[in-house]
Amino acid sequence: MDFFTLVNERRSMRKYSNTPVEEEKVQKILETANKAPSAGNLQGYEIYVVRDLKLRQELVKAAWDQEFLAESPIVLVFCTNPSRVIERYKERGSELYCIQDATIACAFSMLAAKALGLDTVWVGAFDEASVRKIAKIPSNLRPVALLPIGYAGKVPSLRPRRELHDLVHESST
Repeated sequence: MDFFTLVNERRSMRKYSNTPVEEEKVQKILETANKAPSAGNLQGYEIYVVRDLKLRQELVKAAWDQEFLAESPIVLVFCTNPSRVIERYKERGSELYCIQDATIACAFSMLAAKALGLDTVWVGAFDEASVRKIAKIPSNLRPVALLPIGYAGKVPSLRPRRELHDLVHESST
């Protein structure tokens, strides 16, 4: 599938089948995340893999009852790691670049999953402290995105997007 077809066919999946995700596909997704661009190539992020059903059920509660987190066989938790960027980029690195790094890696993971025939949905609505506790994430890291991954259950219809003339603005002198 070419890149533009992949982007056009990607949907935010909130219903998953109970088919397990093959380990080779998980590794390919993680390898792709590792290739995502980052500030100064410092990779100011960490990824936690949550496979255990009990932990995924706890993530549902932490994410205000988003049940699909338990339906998907795997959830990736993308976290900032400010310590990787602060020396070079100071406050801007610790407050912005590491967030950008983690979210770019998450976006690459979403596209890699789709290329492998899997589906995802970006989850940003959750209680950080609860997610940190569930996934055993150290206090110096900040969870910023959850990415459930699995095979589609019910594929949602395409939702409308903004027109480019409303979205894109030209700066000029």
